[in-house]
Amino acid sequence: MLTEIATPGDEHELQPLTARFPSSPHGAQLARRHAVRWMEERGYPSASDTSCAVALVVGELAANAVQHGRVPGREFGLRLALDRAAGLLRVEVADAAAAKRLPAAAPTSCPEGESGRGLLLVDALAVRWGSAPRRPVGKTVWAELCLEGA
Repeated sequence: MLTEIATPGDEHELQPLTARFPSSPHGAQLARRHAVRWMEERGYPSASDTSCAVALVVGELAANAVQHGRVPGREFGLRLALDRAAGLLRVEVADAAAAKRLPAAAPTSCPEGESGRGLLLVDALAVRWGSAPRRPVGKTVWAELCLEGA
């Protein structure tokens, strides 16, 4: 179930996307699609470099939330916020699992390994990224990306 939260009085351009998705592979896919659609509504076509980077980062962070941060019966949250003046987009994915902490840097991955490349991709695409505890429970993983043309 998707729930989008709108803030009354905000201009459409400045209003961040805030949504919740089921903590499942399908939920991660929905989050990625929703992010691309939101970017398209703000002038970044789905085939643009910016939109493709957003799709990849949201997909990776959402997949990690589903795989490593899933708590039965709990959803994960997605927040996107544009800062055109700074030329940045902030992506935040929040889950309910507080026990696992993210590494401070992207992990190295064995070329033959079947996993472990997601945060390497996030690290390559983002200006900066990290994680923070979420109150009352859980964590938020965030990444900031440069907007094309900024």
